[in-house]
Amino acid sequence: MSSGALKDQDWYDIDEDKFRDECGVFGIARSEEASRLTYLGLYGLQHRGQESAGIVTSDGSRLHHHKGMGYVSDVFDSQRIASLPGDSAIGHVRYSTTGSSIVANAQPILTESWRGPMAVAHNGNLVNVSQIRQRLESDGAIFQSTSDTEVILHLLARCPLHDFDAALKNVLSYVHGAFSLVLLTPRTLYAVRDPFGVRPLCLGRLGEAFVVASETCAFDLLGVEYIRDVLPGEILRIQDGELRSAFLPTAPRTAHCIFEHVYFSRPDSKVFERSVHKSRYKMGRQLAKEAPVEAELVVPVPDSGVTAALGYSDESGVPFTMGLVRNHYVGRTFIQPSPSIRHFGVRVKLNPVKELLRNKRIILIDDSIVRGTTSQKIVDMVRSAGAREVHFRISSPPTIAPCYYGIDTPTYRELIAAQKSVEEIRQFVGADTLAYLSLEGMKAAVGDRGDFCSACFDEQYPITVGGEHRQKELFSLQELRRSEQLVSKEKNTD
Repeated sequence: MSSGALKDQDWYDIDEDKFRDECGVFGIARSEEASRLTYLGLYGLQHRGQESAGIVTSDGSRLHHHKGMGYVSDVFDSQRIASLPGDSAIGHVRYSTTGSSIVANAQPILTESWRGPMAVAHNGNLVNVSQIRQRLESDGAIFQSTSDTEVILHLLARCPLHDFDAALKNVLSYVHGAFSLVLLTPRTLYAVRDPFGVRPLCLGRLGEAFVVASETCAFDLLGVEYIRDVLPGEILRIQDGELRSAFLPTAPRTAHCIFEHVYFSRPDSKVFERSVHKSRYKMGRQLAKEAPVEAELVVPVPDSGVTAALGYSDESGVPFTMGLVRNHYVGRTFIQPSPSIRHFGVRVKLNPVKELLRNKRIILIDDSIVRGTTSQKIVDMVRSAGAREVHFRISSPPTIAPCYYGIDTPTYRELIAAQKSVEEIRQFVGADTLAYLSLEGMKAAVGDRGDFCSACFDEQYPITVGGEHRQKELFSLQELRRSEQLVSKEKNTD
């Protein structure tokens, strides 16, 4: 092996060759332990974002906030939590999908306007944010971040409707894309999902408090009772211990992100009212039916391949073993190795159990292949540990297209399945055989009845992206006056 200049792919981090986690949001209303419970809830959602974390609390008249870069444990300590008084709070863990990884883009984003203080935390991506932002900037708006989430606050500040509920509904009818968000004012917590329901958001109860979170695993940590999902297009207002719902215009279809069940969500979560563990287990069983092969051991790529590997093993009868061990005590970044140390980026997080793999025919299970660089290193690692054959099985279809709805994905040029055939990918990663789960098999495993988005696998985008959107004139005075008159009329009728 040459000791020449080290290329990027030679030290590629195992987690860098995955679709990136988006973000996680959490909110709680009517609890004396609001900041502490939000802090713990964010721990439960840490897998959804590791770049930054933040909490905003309300004491009934003011909002208090703290945010910073890093893991939840890096950003908060007992003193920080104690400095966030109030009985309501929202929190956020972030991985950037739009906007740079800087503290200005950390969420929740807090602002002051004629409406008073308000803060918002957002999971998703607005596909028409550039058009809206340009319009706002041309009208004199000054942005403090490059995050698409800040656009929502600017629109709220500029909307002349005095009724906040009406203003929020009006503003959200102008933004397109995927958004599950929590918004906090001094007296009210709002939980909102876009009409397509792309990103998850669930509602629960803890004593007298109502709780919302991206995933139910955050509820389990706190002992929160799951009530239901926030519905697609629902604007859920939580105030004085009461719930009130309003709805945005209905979308043509529901489009839950199927990759939440493939990779993003924790297997112990219920997402889109379905068990993630069951979905992945069924993917593994279906993969065994579609792509059987003679072997001695089924070995998962931890952690994301474990549940599917269990399903594959049970269906095929081939024994399951943890032939690769993951080091969970490694952060997102580490020192770039010298040219003499090859494969460092993978080996720092994965290590083979040579005694298990030596002279065995191995079925290696992973959830996806994105660029292929890490898969290549893992296959080589298993061979180097003495495996006689390596049969690579992927519990999802080939990822052939980027996502525009809140996942940081590579471009078409970087996606190996968009550039190469399955046989060419097999040759690239160095496996003896390679097979993917079929699109139909994946959809059957999650119980898809036409309510999932699988655009990264089939390019069928449910929400139009880019210039094809004909934007409405933002907040034309005539339209807003008409809206305000309707609100006044409804109030008088009541």
